[in-house]
Amino acid sequence: QVQLVESGGGLVQAGGSLRLSCAAPARTFSNYRMGWFRQAPGKEREFVAAISWNGGSLNYADFVKGRFTISRDSAKNTLYLRMNSLKPEDTAVYYCNAIETGAGSFQGIYDWGKGTLVTVSS
Repeated sequence: QVQLVESGGGLVQAGGSLRLSCAAPARTFSNYRMGWFRQAPGKEREFVAAISWNGGSLNYADFVKGRFTISRDSAKNTLYLRMNSLKPEDTAVYYCNAIETGAGSFQGIYDWGKGTLVTVSS
């Protein structure tokens, strides 16, 4: 089973920044598009951002465009999400996963990890 480990969450004031990290097995990281999802309390998990295996293609949900930046370090098998201008509505548990596309949407491939909690205070 593929183990994905997210880190970097925390409590931040509105307008602040955080950088999330996701460690993945090398085989998974090098062969797949990777991405971030989030789940706010009482809501379904939603897609946030994705990056192709070579970093050449990026996708973002409309609600994070211009504020969040996804990147990957192949040497470290680590995925990142830089989050700027954070808003209270960004409060959620953030998850990473390898991604497949289907029915016009991005879907996680493997079982979800524990995620990392981001709390944005107003």
